[in-house]
Amino acid sequence: MSQQLTLELSDEVYTDLQQKANAVGLSVTEWIVAVLSNQSNGVSQALHSVAQQAEARQRFRNHAGAISLGYATGINNESIDADLARAYATEYEGQG
Repeated sequence: MSQQLTLELSDEVYTDLQQKANAVGLSVTEWIVAVLSNQSNGVSQALHSVAQQAEARQRFRNHAGAISLGYATGINNESIDADLARAYATEYEGQG
């Protein structure tokens, strides 16, 4: 089943659509139908992806607190500096 739709477009809009359609080798009508079809698919995919994002977010949250370093962490700059110094020292040992 198909339906016919009549649109009235300004010359500027039609020219723009014609250029876009010509760039991909379609008629203006074919280009409009293709764009509307893709847009419709995008909406359903976006709705589906919202559910997927919520599910992924929950899986991510399940990992919170799953790893213990064996010591408290925070904004202790001295501890961070010591960790960085050890990391750089072992990375550059033997070079020189």
